[in-house]
Amino acid sequence: MTLPTAPAVRESGTGFPLVLLHAFPLSARMWDHQRELIPGPSGQEARVITPDQRGFGSAALGTAEPSLDLVADDLLRLLDDEGIERAVVGGLSMGGYVAMAFARRHPERLAGLLLADTRATADDDRARTNRERIAQAVLARDSVRILAEEKLEETLLGPAPMPELTAYVRELIAEAPPQAVAWAQRAMAARPDSLDVLAGLDVPAAVIVGEMDTMTPLAEAQLMADALPDAELTVIPSVGHLSSLEAPETFNGAVRALLRRVARV
Repeated sequence: MTLPTAPAVRESGTGFPLVLLHAFPLSARMWDHQRELIPGPSGQEARVITPDQRGFGSAALGTAEPSLDLVADDLLRLLDDEGIERAVVGGLSMGGYVAMAFARRHPERLAGLLLADTRATADDDRARTNRERIAQAVLARDSVRILAEEKLEETLLGPAPMPELTAYVRELIAEAPPQAVAWAQRAMAARPDSLDVLAGLDVPAAVIVGEMDTMTPLAEAQLMADALPDAELTVIPSVGHLSSLEAPETFNGAVRALLRRVARV
């Protein structure tokens, strides 16, 4: 059996469906602020759905070979189970990769696309080698300690994050199971270039990037915005890769702007 059990899903609101896919190696907990505020005071501006992805949070990993296409298909099953015909699908970092895989495989289910601090280009040889190094290390140790040793939280955040935020991100990283970390690294390493997929979409899109994001920098965000036929690019000043955590108000504003554009289509 290669399919995992149904992922844990946190949601709030009753409006148009918005699915947010979390970053590596975090969980749907990273979207707490978005679930609380994006639906609006009445709770009717959006239905914010935040699933844990394979192996993270409360979601089972399953036994399938690493592939982000499988995670995209997990999302399809979730939409089917919830009776959702079309949704705005968005993701940050790895979540963005999954959102693009979903756009490739199931474009008819997209009402809009949100890509935050991610990239549409495939990994180069150096990046793939580094991902495999980390995958082997966490499996050999049966521990994600290497992520702490390499101070991943400092790479994910901007140059001057609040200490409380740094501690929170460190906590989320420490919760990641080693097998899920290795699986996700290998799945991300195998992903194809998605710029052609973005160019073929006919839905409103938003691209968000932290000005100080060194993992998926502004140049990558600009490539995606240029490829998408109907995209708005938001650059959030002074923050890094986890822009939704570092600047939630600005991030949420860009998401609401996308939802308004989707509503007008």
